[in-house]
Amino acid sequence: MSRDPRKSRGWRNRNPGNIEHNPANKWQGLDDPPSDGRFCRFRSHTFGIRALAVLLITYQDRHGLRTIEGIIRRWAPPTENDTPAYMAAVSQRMGRGLHDTLDLHRHADLRPLVEAIIAHELGGQPYDDATLDEGLRLAGVVPDQPAGVMHTGTARAAAGTAAAGTAAVALVQPLAEAAAQAAPALAALRELSPLVAVALIVAVAAWFIWQRARRGA
Repeated sequence: MSRDPRKSRGWRNRNPGNIEHNPANKWQGLDDPPSDGRFCRFRSHTFGIRALAVLLITYQDRHGLRTIEGIIRRWAPPTENDTPAYMAAVSQRMGRGLHDTLDLHRHADLRPLVEAIIAHELGGQPYDDATLDEGLRLAGVVPDQPAGVMHTGTARAAAGTAAAGTAAVALVQPLAEAAAQAAPALAALRELSPLVAVALIVAVAAWFIWQRARRGA
């Protein structure tokens, strides 16, 4: 029969990774007292999840561990754990191979690993999605954003381009009207200097723009 994870030591300590207390490690959110005699105690479950996530990221960044096998061997050494069984449970829950490469700066890799470790440590997964994501957010990892323009400068650039396009239409349209209506008169100017012709075209266009502005168009 499975045990209730909310009756576990890790749940009571709000330390779902069962991280051992070391006074040298100044974890954010430590409670007072910071230890139950062996394991850290946190003020909230989100701080406990954060500590678990930060420690896993450190395994990758400082020790180069990027597979389930390498991470769990360090997390749960054989001296006091059934490490192969732990690795197998995490691999099965994540649906990833023991030697698959993970990127623990990505929510899509870190959260399933955090969930699997919590489930193994507490004997079940007692946290909802919002609590897990908040703990990871405190660790600096947020859900992966879809590939698109909404989270880049592209959206802002597109909006600016659209605004500029609207302004351009407002200017070009009367210019086109001016050219069309002035064409018969300008036909007689073919023999004049190109500079003179251009000046006359600009003058006629300016007159049309002024007329439209006066009408409030």
